[in-house]
Amino acid sequence: MSIDMVDLRRRFRQNHYKVTPQRQKILQTVVDHQEEHLSAEDVYSLLQLTSPDIGLATVYRSLEMLDKLGYLHRIEFGDGKSRYELATGEKSHAHHHLICLSCGAVLEFSDDLMETLESFVSRTADFEITDHQVKFYGYCSQCRKSDE
Repeated sequence: MSIDMVDLRRRFRQNHYKVTPQRQKILQTVVDHQEEHLSAEDVYSLLQLTSPDIGLATVYRSLEMLDKLGYLHRIEFGDGKSRYELATGEKSHAHHHLICLSCGAVLEFSDDLMETLESFVSRTADFEITDHQVKFYGYCSQCRKSDE
């Protein structure tokens, strides 16, 4: 996925932000590692290889801003760290996460069963649902194999 710079500049201007080289590099780092669910510390470590002048505080602020602007989604996996994934333009809950309690791997799982459940809950409770997150905790196949 590439960054639509015209859209990026438009959204930034609408929200009174500047498109700085640092913010572009931070977003590009998440794009380049979109399968990994990076934390701010992960992004910072990756940036140190090419842009050591970007500080950790800048990374934190930029990730929060990119989440607010809809470029990223912040996800909590229960380990005390916020992680980020790209907002694809689809519903933010188009997939769910499988989290290995042994190695910490995070796998994505897509299925439309949750949409059916969400619709049922919404109708039954007369509640307008705008989003949901589902996380399954367990042990991945690699960790289960190593325990044998």
